[in-house]
Amino acid sequence: MKRWSICMVLVFLLAGCGYFSSDQNLNTQNEETTDIVSPFQHVNEDGEIKETPRNKPFSTYQKTTNFLLIGVDSRGEKNSRSDVIMVARYEPTDKTVKLVSLMRDSYVKIPEHPLNYGKLNHAYYYGGKTLLKETVEDNFGIPIDHVAIIDFEGFVSVINTLAPNGLEVEVSEEMIRDLKLAGEPGKRVLKGEELLGYVRFRHDAESDFGRVNRQQQVLISLKDEAVKQLGSLEGITQLPDLLSEMFKHVETDIKLQDYFSLGATFVLNPVTNVETLRVPVSNSFENKSYDHVGAVLQLDLEENIEAIHQFFSDEGEGG
Repeated sequence: MKRWSICMVLVFLLAGCGYFSSDQNLNTQNEETTDIVSPFQHVNEDGEIKETPRNKPFSTYQKTTNFLLIGVDSRGEKNSRSDVIMVARYEPTDKTVKLVSLMRDSYVKIPEHPLNYGKLNHAYYYGGKTLLKETVEDNFGIPIDHVAIIDFEGFVSVINTLAPNGLEVEVSEEMIRDLKLAGEPGKRVLKGEELLGYVRFRHDAESDFGRVNRQQQVLISLKDEAVKQLGSLEGITQLPDLLSEMFKHVETDIKLQDYFSLGATFVLNPVTNVETLRVPVSNSFENKSYDHVGAVLQLDLEENIEAIHQFFSDEGEGG
């Protein structure tokens, strides 16, 4: 399986990277997977190991594309649940990224669930990225073009690579106690493992709702760090090494050839608009409990599907 960083996918989208793909690229994806010796090598038809060219001509991607971004509640276990579920919609012609966070406790129909219904994050546990993708598409009417997955170790590596000096965030008194941080509440700079704890924190009145807001905040902040690092000629020369590190930690179905096109077009088509939405939207759900899954968010699916469609339309607004 080729590897990519979930944060880098979103970072490059937010920073305005072009994305080049074609039907031929997609059709050859599975055939080429076993030919990758390292992120930057391949095996040719004669069985020889060759360096993959990094300077091929590229085209700016013009088609709106939906990425399913999955943060896995795992440190390497075989079976795990998805801790973060987001859809990033890249609209290159409008220079816009729209980010939808789907709350993991949403009660949805899961095709392979023993009782047909369960929490959204259970879909990944039962059937991995394929079943989660199908569940998102079936319940929310969002067609998914590509999937990217990151686990805890990968998240920390991405943070340390993109933001070695940390990110400034707002830390509450509850977080100070729960995460065992030194100092007082307020604006703080957190790094690596601390930021992992920050985006996973849920032990206050906002619970998962606050966590979703923090996840969106950190991803957008990572975009800003990527702009700083790669928004110059000197930064572009460092791109292959940066992407090589990112390439190690997360699964995706994005083609290696496109991996470089994303980075190469980083400064050519800057995104000027970033919008966010949380699903379920306000006043569109009830807190329920079922014996087989425990506490869930019982969604008014019709209302939430309409909110998503409106958000993805030209008139959509974040919420």
